[in-house]
Amino acid sequence: MKLGYIILYVPDIDAALDFYERAFGLDRGFVHDSGTYAELKTGETTLAFAREDLAGSHGFGFRRQRAEDDAPAFEIALVTDDVAAAHRTALEAGAAERKPPAEMPWGQTVSYVADPLGNTVELCTPIGG
Repeated sequence: MKLGYIILYVPDIDAALDFYERAFGLDRGFVHDSGTYAELKTGETTLAFAREDLAGSHGFGFRRQRAEDDAPAFEIALVTDDVAAAHRTALEAGAAERKPPAEMPWGQTVSYVADPLGNTVELCTPIGG
Protein backbone atom coordinates (compact mmCIF):
# COMPACT_ATOMS: atom_id res chain seq x y z
CA MET A 1 0.00 0.00 0.00
CA LYS A 2 1.14 3.58 -0.61
CA LEU A 3 -0.24 7.06 -0.11
CA GLY A 4 -1.76 8.18 -3.40
CA TYR A 5 -3.20 11.60 -2.69
CA ILE A 6 -4.33 14.09 -0.09
CA ILE A 7 -7.66 15.84 -0.74
CA LEU A 8 -8.50 19.21 0.79
CA TYR A 9 -12.19 20.14 0.68
CA VAL A 10 -12.48 23.77 -0.37
CA PRO A 11 -15.32 26.14 -1.27
CA ASP A 12 -13.61 27.30 -4.49
CA ILE A 13 -11.43 25.00 -6.59
CA ASP A 14 -10.10 27.77 -8.85
CA ALA A 15 -9.08 29.92 -5.87
CA ALA A 16 -7.27 26.98 -4.25
CA LEU A 17 -5.42 26.12 -7.45
CA ASP A 18 -4.47 29.75 -8.04
CA PHE A 19 -3.12 30.18 -4.51
CA TYR A 20 -1.09 26.94 -4.45
CA GLU A 21 0.34 27.67 -7.92
CA ARG A 22 1.44 31.20 -6.94
CA ALA A 23 2.51 30.42 -3.38
CA PHE A 24 4.38 27.18 -3.98
CA GLY A 25 5.09 27.03 -7.72
CA LEU A 26 3.05 23.86 -8.20
CA ASP A 27 1.63 22.88 -11.60
CA ARG A 28 -1.88 21.70 -12.37
CA GLY A 29 -2.47 18.08 -13.07
CA PHE A 30 -5.93 16.66 -13.68
CA VAL A 31 -8.80 19.15 -13.49
CA HIS A 32 -12.34 17.77 -13.81
CA ASP A 33 -14.58 19.59 -16.30
CA SER A 34 -17.26 20.00 -13.62
CA GLY A 35 -14.99 22.27 -11.57
CA THR A 36 -15.56 20.12 -8.48
CA TYR A 37 -12.16 18.36 -8.34
CA ALA A 38 -8.59 19.15 -9.33
CA GLU A 39 -5.06 17.93 -8.69
CA LEU A 40 -1.65 19.55 -8.48
CA LYS A 41 1.55 17.80 -9.48
CA THR A 42 3.52 17.33 -6.27
CA GLY A 43 5.59 14.23 -6.95
CA GLU A 44 4.55 10.70 -6.12
CA THR A 45 1.72 11.79 -3.80
CA THR A 46 -0.83 14.13 -5.37
CA LEU A 47 -2.32 17.15 -3.62
CA ALA A 48 -5.95 17.41 -4.67
CA PHE A 49 -8.88 19.71 -4.02
CA ALA A 50 -12.55 18.78 -4.00
CA ARG A 51 -15.45 21.15 -3.59
CA GLU A 52 -16.99 21.04 -0.12
CA ASP A 53 -20.37 19.84 -1.34
CA LEU A 54 -18.69 16.61 -2.49
CA ALA A 55 -17.62 15.90 1.08
CA GLY A 56 -21.22 16.21 2.19
CA SER A 57 -22.28 13.69 -0.45
CA HIS A 58 -20.25 10.92 1.23
CA GLY A 59 -22.98 10.43 3.82
CA PHE A 60 -20.88 11.37 6.84
CA GLY A 61 -20.03 14.74 8.30
CA PHE A 62 -16.92 16.83 7.88
CA ARG A 63 -15.62 20.08 9.31
CA ARG A 64 -15.12 22.96 6.92
CA GLN A 65 -11.77 24.69 7.39
CA ARG A 66 -11.74 28.49 7.54
CA ALA A 67 -8.92 30.94 8.26
CA GLU A 68 -10.47 32.04 11.57
CA ASP A 69 -10.61 28.43 12.83
CA ASP A 70 -7.87 26.73 14.80
CA ALA A 71 -5.26 25.04 12.63
CA PRO A 72 -6.41 21.60 11.50
CA ALA A 73 -4.95 18.43 13.00
CA PHE A 74 -2.67 17.88 10.01
CA GLU A 75 -0.13 19.71 7.91
CA ILE A 76 0.96 19.51 4.31
CA ALA A 77 4.77 19.33 4.03
CA LEU A 78 6.46 20.61 0.87
CA VAL A 79 10.17 19.89 0.49
CA THR A 80 12.48 22.51 -1.01
CA ASP A 81 16.18 23.31 -1.01
CA ASP A 82 15.51 26.99 -0.18
CA VAL A 83 12.98 27.33 2.64
CA ALA A 84 13.58 31.06 3.13
CA ALA A 85 12.81 31.87 -0.52
CA ALA A 86 9.79 29.54 -0.56
CA HIS A 87 8.51 31.12 2.65
CA ARG A 88 8.83 34.66 1.21
CA THR A 89 7.06 33.62 -2.01
CA ALA A 90 4.21 32.03 -0.05
CA LEU A 91 3.74 35.18 2.06
CA GLU A 92 3.78 37.37 -1.07
CA ALA A 93 1.06 35.13 -2.54
CA GLY A 94 -1.16 35.67 0.50
CA ALA A 95 -0.16 32.93 2.93
CA ALA A 96 -0.29 33.78 6.62
CA GLU A 97 2.91 33.23 8.57
CA ARG A 98 2.71 30.63 11.32
CA LYS A 99 6.45 30.30 12.03
CA PRO A 100 9.44 31.78 10.16
CA PRO A 101 12.26 29.61 8.82
CA ALA A 102 14.47 28.07 11.47
CA GLU A 103 17.12 25.39 11.55
CA MET A 104 16.11 22.39 13.59
CA PRO A 105 18.54 20.55 15.91
CA TRP A 106 18.73 17.67 13.40
CA GLY A 107 19.87 20.05 10.62
CA GLN A 108 16.64 20.47 8.67
CA THR A 109 15.35 24.00 7.94
CA VAL A 110 11.60 24.34 8.52
CA SER A 111 8.95 27.06 8.35
CA TYR A 112 5.17 27.11 8.57
CA VAL A 113 2.53 29.13 6.72
CA ALA A 114 -1.24 28.87 6.40
CA ASP A 115 -3.21 28.89 3.17
CA PRO A 116 -6.23 31.22 2.86
CA LEU A 117 -8.47 28.63 4.57
CA GLY A 118 -6.06 28.17 7.48
CA ASN A 119 -4.57 24.83 6.42
CA THR A 120 -1.00 24.52 7.71
CA VAL A 121 1.75 24.11 5.13
CA GLU A 122 5.23 23.17 6.31
CA LEU A 123 8.11 24.20 4.08
CA CYS A 124 11.22 22.14 4.77
CA THR A 125 14.54 21.05 3.40
CA PRO A 126 15.06 17.35 2.78
CA ILE A 127 15.93 15.43 5.92
CA GLY A 128 19.65 14.94 5.93
CA GLY A 129 20.02 17.62 3.28
